[in-house]
Amino acid sequence: MPYATAADGTRIAHQVRGSGAPLVLLAGQANSHRWWDAVRADFHAARSTVTLDHRGTGASDKPDRPYSTEEFADDVVAVLDELGIGRADVYGTSMGGRVAQWVAVRHPHRVRRLVLGCTSPGVRGVPAGEDVRAALADPDPAAAERTLLDLMYTPAWQAAHPGPYTVLGDPDMPGHARRRHRLASARHDAWDALPRVTAPTLVVHGTEDRFNPTANAHLLAARIPGARTHLIAGGRHAYFDEFRAEASPLVLDFLTAPAPA
Repeated sequence: MPYATAADGTRIAHQVRGSGAPLVLLAGQANSHRWWDAVRADFHAARSTVTLDHRGTGASDKPDRPYSTEEFADDVVAVLDELGIGRADVYGTSMGGRVAQWVAVRHPHRVRRLVLGCTSPGVRGVPAGEDVRAALADPDPAAAERTLLDLMYTPAWQAAHPGPYTVLGDPDMPGHARRRHRLASARHDAWDALPRVTAPTLVVHGTEDRFNPTANAHLLAARIPGARTHLIAGGRHAYFDEFRAEASPLVLDFLTAPAPA
Protein backbone atom coordinates (compact mmCIF):
# COMPACT_ATOMS: atom_id res chain seq x y z
CA MET A 1 0.00 0.00 0.00
CA PRO A 2 1.57 3.33 -1.02
CA TYR A 3 1.56 6.15 1.50
CA ALA A 4 2.21 9.87 1.62
CA THR A 5 3.42 11.46 4.83
CA ALA A 6 1.54 14.50 6.12
CA ALA A 7 3.25 17.41 7.84
CA ASP A 8 2.60 15.91 11.29
CA GLY A 9 3.95 12.50 10.26
CA THR A 10 0.57 10.83 9.71
CA ARG A 11 0.70 8.30 6.87
CA ILE A 12 -2.02 8.77 4.25
CA ALA A 13 -2.83 5.73 2.09
CA HIS A 14 -3.70 6.50 -1.51
CA GLN A 15 -4.76 4.67 -4.65
CA VAL A 16 -4.34 5.48 -8.35
CA ARG A 17 -6.38 3.86 -11.12
CA GLY A 18 -6.63 4.41 -14.87
CA SER A 19 -4.55 6.68 -17.05
CA GLY A 20 -4.72 10.27 -18.20
CA ALA A 21 -4.91 13.63 -16.50
CA PRO A 22 -5.52 13.18 -12.75
CA LEU A 23 -8.90 13.53 -11.06
CA VAL A 24 -8.83 13.48 -7.25
CA LEU A 25 -11.96 11.93 -5.70
CA LEU A 26 -12.65 12.81 -2.06
CA ALA A 27 -14.96 10.68 0.06
CA GLY A 28 -17.50 11.58 2.71
CA GLN A 29 -17.25 11.64 6.48
CA ALA A 30 -16.01 8.45 8.16
CA ASN A 31 -15.48 6.76 4.78
CA SER A 32 -12.39 5.43 3.07
CA HIS A 33 -11.67 5.48 -0.66
CA ARG A 34 -14.24 2.68 -1.05
CA TRP A 35 -16.91 5.41 -1.13
CA TRP A 36 -16.02 5.69 -4.84
CA ASP A 37 -15.86 1.98 -5.68
CA ALA A 38 -19.06 1.89 -7.73
CA VAL A 39 -18.34 4.87 -9.96
CA ARG A 40 -14.64 5.67 -10.24
CA ALA A 41 -14.29 3.64 -13.44
CA ASP A 42 -16.82 5.99 -15.07
CA PHE A 43 -14.05 8.59 -15.29
CA HIS A 44 -11.31 6.37 -16.71
CA ALA A 45 -12.20 7.03 -20.34
CA ALA A 46 -10.70 10.50 -19.92
CA ARG A 47 -8.98 10.65 -16.53
CA SER A 48 -6.91 8.70 -14.07
CA THR A 49 -8.44 8.73 -10.60
CA VAL A 50 -6.61 9.39 -7.36
CA THR A 51 -8.30 8.47 -4.09
CA LEU A 52 -7.07 8.46 -0.53
CA ASP A 53 -8.11 7.16 2.84
CA HIS A 54 -8.74 10.21 5.01
CA ARG A 55 -6.73 10.06 8.22
CA GLY A 56 -8.73 7.88 10.59
CA THR A 57 -10.04 5.60 7.81
CA GLY A 58 -8.93 2.67 5.70
CA ALA A 59 -5.21 1.98 5.68
CA SER A 60 -4.22 5.49 6.80
CA ASP A 61 -2.97 6.24 10.30
CA LYS A 62 -5.62 7.03 12.90
CA PRO A 63 -4.17 9.47 15.44
CA ASP A 64 -6.42 10.26 18.38
CA ARG A 65 -6.34 14.03 18.29
CA PRO A 66 -8.52 16.74 16.71
CA TYR A 67 -8.99 16.65 12.94
CA SER A 68 -10.16 19.47 10.68
CA THR A 69 -11.27 19.83 7.08
CA GLU A 70 -8.31 22.17 6.54
CA GLU A 71 -5.94 19.42 7.70
CA PHE A 72 -7.67 16.88 5.49
CA ALA A 73 -7.07 19.28 2.59
CA ASP A 74 -3.38 19.49 3.40
CA ASP A 75 -3.32 15.67 3.45
CA VAL A 76 -4.64 15.73 -0.13
CA VAL A 77 -1.77 17.97 -1.16
CA ALA A 78 0.71 15.66 0.57
CA VAL A 79 -0.63 12.85 -1.63
CA LEU A 80 -0.29 15.00 -4.77
CA ASP A 81 3.28 15.82 -3.77
CA GLU A 82 4.09 12.15 -3.21
CA LEU A 83 2.70 11.28 -6.65
CA GLY A 84 4.48 14.16 -8.35
CA ILE A 85 1.20 15.72 -9.48
CA GLY A 86 1.45 19.47 -9.77
CA ARG A 87 -2.15 20.21 -10.70
CA ALA A 88 -5.31 18.12 -10.75
CA ASP A 89 -9.06 18.27 -11.05
CA VAL A 90 -10.75 17.76 -7.67
CA TYR A 91 -14.21 16.24 -7.07
CA GLY A 92 -15.36 16.03 -3.47
CA THR A 93 -18.73 14.84 -2.19
CA SER A 94 -20.29 15.36 1.25
CA MET A 95 -17.45 15.97 3.74
CA GLY A 96 -15.10 15.41 0.80
CA GLY A 97 -16.67 18.49 -0.75
CA ARG A 98 -15.85 20.47 2.38
CA VAL A 99 -12.26 19.24 2.10
CA ALA A 100 -12.19 20.13 -1.60
CA GLN A 101 -13.20 23.70 -0.78
CA TRP A 102 -10.09 24.09 1.36
CA VAL A 103 -7.85 22.46 -1.23
CA ALA A 104 -9.04 25.09 -3.73
CA VAL A 105 -8.68 27.97 -1.25
CA ARG A 106 -5.39 27.01 0.44
CA HIS A 107 -3.67 25.56 -2.64
CA PRO A 108 -5.24 27.31 -5.67
CA HIS A 109 -2.35 26.52 -7.98
CA ARG A 110 -2.94 22.78 -7.44
CA VAL A 111 -6.60 22.76 -8.61
CA ARG A 112 -7.45 22.99 -12.31
CA ARG A 113 -11.22 22.49 -11.99
CA LEU A 114 -13.39 21.87 -8.95
CA VAL A 115 -16.58 19.84 -8.49
CA LEU A 116 -18.49 20.06 -5.20
CA GLY A 117 -21.16 17.42 -4.68
CA CYS A 118 -23.87 17.16 -1.97
CA THR A 119 -21.90 19.44 0.31
CA SER A 120 -22.19 22.79 2.11
CA PRO A 121 -20.22 25.86 3.18
CA GLY A 122 -20.35 24.59 6.76
CA VAL A 123 -21.68 26.12 9.95
CA ARG A 124 -23.34 28.97 8.03
CA GLY A 125 -25.03 26.56 5.67
CA VAL A 126 -28.45 24.93 5.99
CA PRO A 127 -28.34 22.02 8.47
CA ALA A 128 -30.25 18.78 8.25
CA GLY A 129 -33.62 18.89 9.97
CA GLU A 130 -33.93 18.02 13.63
CA ASP A 131 -35.87 14.88 12.70
CA VAL A 132 -32.95 13.68 10.58
CA ARG A 133 -30.39 14.41 13.28
CA ALA A 134 -32.48 12.64 15.91
CA ALA A 135 -32.97 9.56 13.73
CA LEU A 136 -29.24 9.29 13.01
CA ALA A 137 -28.56 9.49 16.76
CA ASP A 138 -30.86 6.52 17.51
CA PRO A 139 -29.14 4.36 20.15
CA ASP A 140 -30.06 1.28 18.11
CA PRO A 141 -27.25 1.03 15.52
CA ALA A 142 -29.43 -0.92 13.10
CA ALA A 143 -32.13 1.76 13.19
CA ALA A 144 -29.56 4.52 12.66
CA GLU A 145 -28.09 2.64 9.70
CA ARG A 146 -31.54 2.21 8.14
CA THR A 147 -32.04 5.96 8.45
CA LEU A 148 -28.68 6.62 6.81
CA LEU A 149 -29.47 4.24 3.97
CA ASP A 150 -32.76 6.03 3.32
CA LEU A 151 -30.97 9.37 3.29
CA MET A 152 -28.52 8.02 0.72
CA TYR A 153 -30.81 6.17 -1.70
CA THR A 154 -34.42 6.09 -2.84
CA PRO A 155 -36.57 3.08 -1.85
CA ALA A 156 -36.80 1.97 -5.48
CA TRP A 157 -33.02 1.91 -5.83
CA GLN A 158 -32.61 0.01 -2.55
CA ALA A 159 -35.12 -2.60 -3.70
CA ALA A 160 -33.16 -3.18 -6.91
CA HIS A 161 -29.73 -2.97 -5.24
CA PRO A 162 -29.78 -4.82 -1.89
CA GLY A 163 -26.13 -4.12 -1.17
CA PRO A 164 -23.54 -4.36 0.17
CA TYR A 165 -23.16 -0.58 0.26
CA THR A 166 -19.83 1.23 0.38
CA VAL A 167 -21.06 4.70 1.43
CA LEU A 168 -22.32 3.95 4.94
CA GLY A 169 -19.00 4.41 6.73
CA ASP A 170 -15.76 2.49 7.13
CA PRO A 171 -16.75 -0.53 9.27
CA ASP A 172 -13.22 -0.92 10.65
CA MET A 173 -12.88 2.67 11.83
CA PRO A 174 -12.14 3.02 15.55
CA GLY A 175 -14.59 4.97 17.67
CA HIS A 176 -12.21 7.83 18.38
CA ALA A 177 -11.66 8.42 14.65
CA ARG A 178 -15.42 8.43 13.98
CA ARG A 179 -15.86 11.12 16.62
CA ARG A 180 -12.95 13.12 15.23
CA HIS A 181 -14.45 12.96 11.72
CA ARG A 182 -17.88 14.01 12.92
CA LEU A 183 -16.49 17.04 14.72
CA ALA A 184 -14.24 18.04 11.81
CA SER A 185 -17.17 18.01 9.42
CA ALA A 186 -19.51 19.77 11.84
CA ARG A 187 -17.01 22.58 12.49
CA HIS A 188 -16.24 23.25 8.83
CA ASP A 189 -16.64 26.94 8.00
CA ALA A 190 -15.36 28.10 4.61
CA TRP A 191 -17.96 30.85 4.15
CA ASP A 192 -15.55 33.80 4.22
CA ALA A 193 -12.93 31.94 2.16
CA LEU A 194 -15.13 30.72 -0.70
CA PRO A 195 -14.95 33.97 -2.72
CA ARG A 196 -11.20 33.28 -3.03
CA VAL A 197 -11.78 30.10 -5.07
CA THR A 198 -10.28 30.71 -8.51
CA ALA A 199 -10.82 27.30 -10.13
CA PRO A 200 -13.83 26.93 -12.44
CA THR A 201 -16.41 25.24 -10.23
CA LEU A 202 -19.42 22.98 -10.72
CA VAL A 203 -21.81 22.44 -7.79
CA VAL A 204 -23.91 19.25 -8.00
CA HIS A 205 -26.71 18.22 -5.63
CA GLY A 206 -29.73 15.94 -5.50
CA THR A 207 -33.10 17.63 -5.24
CA GLU A 208 -34.25 15.19 -2.53
CA ASP A 209 -31.17 15.39 -0.30
CA ARG A 210 -32.35 15.74 3.31
CA PHE A 211 -28.98 14.76 4.81
CA ASN A 212 -27.32 17.85 3.32
CA PRO A 213 -30.23 20.05 2.19
CA THR A 214 -30.27 21.12 -1.44
CA ALA A 215 -30.35 24.80 -0.47
CA ASN A 216 -26.63 24.49 0.29
CA ALA A 217 -25.87 24.07 -3.41
CA HIS A 218 -27.24 27.54 -4.09
CA LEU A 219 -25.33 29.02 -1.15
CA LEU A 220 -22.06 27.57 -2.43
CA ALA A 221 -22.64 28.72 -5.98
CA ALA A 222 -23.43 32.22 -4.77
CA ARG A 223 -20.20 32.41 -2.77
CA ILE A 224 -17.84 31.01 -5.44
CA PRO A 225 -17.16 33.35 -8.37
CA GLY A 226 -18.61 32.02 -11.63
CA ALA A 227 -19.74 28.69 -10.16
CA ARG A 228 -22.33 26.64 -12.05
CA THR A 229 -25.05 24.57 -10.38
CA HIS A 230 -26.66 21.35 -11.55
CA LEU A 231 -29.44 19.65 -9.59
CA ILE A 232 -30.09 15.93 -10.05
CA ALA A 233 -33.87 15.44 -10.02
CA GLY A 234 -34.88 12.90 -7.38
CA GLY A 235 -31.34 12.43 -6.12
CA ARG A 236 -30.64 11.87 -2.44
CA HIS A 237 -27.24 12.12 -0.76
CA ALA A 238 -25.60 9.36 -2.83
CA TYR A 239 -26.78 10.86 -6.12
CA PHE A 240 -23.35 10.12 -7.64
CA ASP A 241 -24.04 6.37 -7.29
CA GLU A 242 -27.79 6.00 -7.84
CA PHE A 243 -27.87 8.59 -10.64
CA ARG A 244 -24.42 7.84 -12.03
CA ALA A 245 -25.78 7.69 -15.59
CA GLU A 246 -26.47 11.41 -15.31
CA ALA A 247 -23.89 12.51 -12.75
CA SER A 248 -20.70 10.94 -14.11
CA PRO A 249 -21.08 12.24 -17.70
CA LEU A 250 -22.05 15.63 -16.30
CA VAL A 251 -18.82 15.83 -14.33
CA LEU A 252 -16.70 14.54 -17.21
CA ASP A 253 -18.24 17.05 -19.60
CA PHE A 254 -17.39 19.85 -17.17
CA LEU A 255 -13.83 18.65 -16.72
CA THR A 256 -13.11 18.14 -20.38
CA ALA A 257 -14.91 21.18 -21.85
CA PRO A 258 -12.62 23.81 -23.39
CA ALA A 259 -11.72 26.67 -21.10
CA PRO A 260 -13.79 29.80 -21.72
CA ALA A 261 -12.17 32.31 -24.03
